[in-house]
Amino acid sequence: MPTAIRKRPAAGQEPRVHGGKKPRYAFGSITDYEKLEVLGEGTYGEVFKARDRRTGKKVAVKWVRGNGAGGHGPPDIRAITREAGCLGACRGHESIIEILDVATDAETGDVFLVMELVADGRTLRESLWRPVSEDVTRVMMEQLLDAAAGVPYEECCVGTLIYTSPEQLEGNRYYGQAVDMWALGCIMAEMLAGGTLFVAETEEELLAEIYKLRDQITSTGKLDLEFLEELSEAGREVLTGLLAFNPDERMTAAKALEHRWFSKPKAAEHPGFVTLMS
Repeated sequence: MPTAIRKRPAAGQEPRVHGGKKPRYAFGSITDYEKLEVLGEGTYGEVFKARDRRTGKKVAVKWVRGNGAGGHGPPDIRAITREAGCLGACRGHESIIEILDVATDAETGDVFLVMELVADGRTLRESLWRPVSEDVTRVMMEQLLDAAAGVPYEECCVGTLIYTSPEQLEGNRYYGQAVDMWALGCIMAEMLAGGTLFVAETEEELLAEIYKLRDQITSTGKLDLEFLEELSEAGREVLTGLLAFNPDERMTAAKALEHRWFSKPKAAEHPGFVTLMS
């Protein structure tokens, strides 16, 4: 299993895990980073832009909400190491955000993940919350599939509700590439439509939405959604393959990359193409 990135010891910086035990690696210090502005926040914490005082480089810092008052204090260290380890295992891939440090606040026990700053802090949703062209979608999907093709799968389960596969919602907790392929199908549809493929707040609601889509495909024999009217037949084949309800029949990343849809010119100079790396 991937382990968290090891950093030089910082005296007094190691937060305690549940039960009072110390983690088996050292952390950096959040004092090395100057907070500039908040980029976003959610259930699990806050992300802000910061400057590394040692290098002057701008970075993105994710504060992981803890178990104390106001979300402060040490969080579940196992969850931190799992996320940091997954990011660390993907280090070096041009399409995956790189983790730079894991830091703590000596006074509060707060834990932070320090990552490279993408698009100067603009979120992907801010950039793409509108339909994008098939050409742009193709370029971005090729990068995502290339990244997914090299992911090592072990005993983990990380995800966002609206991208969760039907088999997981039905109780299958095995996490393999088929789960990610379903999520990429949802993302491809989201790029083309300018909105999420499914709208749901609970697993039950999401499963009901997925069943509706399955029934529609069963009755018409094809994936028939309004935003697909201008999608090429080749693009429709890829999307349908990624959204296959049976995980054993779902298109793999390698198979998708071999599809004729990706035989088009790879030039990314399309109107509206989003440059994410700053």
